[in-house]
Amino acid sequence: MIDESVYPTLRIEAERDEVRRLVVGAVVVHHDRVLLLRRRRSDALGGQWELPSGVVEPGEALDDALTREVAEETGLEVTGVSDYLGEFDYLSGTGARTRQFTFVVEVAATEPVRLSEHDAHLWARLDGEPPVSDEVREVLGRYQRRLRDPHGWSSYSGNGA
Repeated sequence: MIDESVYPTLRIEAERDEVRRLVVGAVVVHHDRVLLLRRRRSDALGGQWELPSGVVEPGEALDDALTREVAEETGLEVTGVSDYLGEFDYLSGTGARTRQFTFVVEVAATEPVRLSEHDAHLWARLDGEPPVSDEVREVLGRYQRRLRDPHGWSSYSGNGA
């Protein structure tokens, strides 16, 4: 499991970097496939595939936000957080500097996936080209490198892991 001290450290770094909006993302894996969700066509970035993710509410702990967002977007119950894969920054639709922290989560069961904010889900192979943004592709690449060499990483190294 992840070292709990990572959560406050990530918040402190984001505040230092003047990040205005925090987002958590989850890598959910089942049989060497990762869960991707497709944004509704009517949404900003409609049709794009992404990890289950969402905004951290004011005062909410990162791990609580992660559990809540996975449940809200997929209906899956997070039972643990096993790794931190890093972060990436972007500007939100309103222009707020946003940082997404991405974690590997374990869930009680992988089916059924019940969507509330997306129009489709896909269990994508890690060895192919998942149809995702460059930032998410990089996060998934970190996950694959960790699988190949689990001793070559620390659980948290800051600035994108």
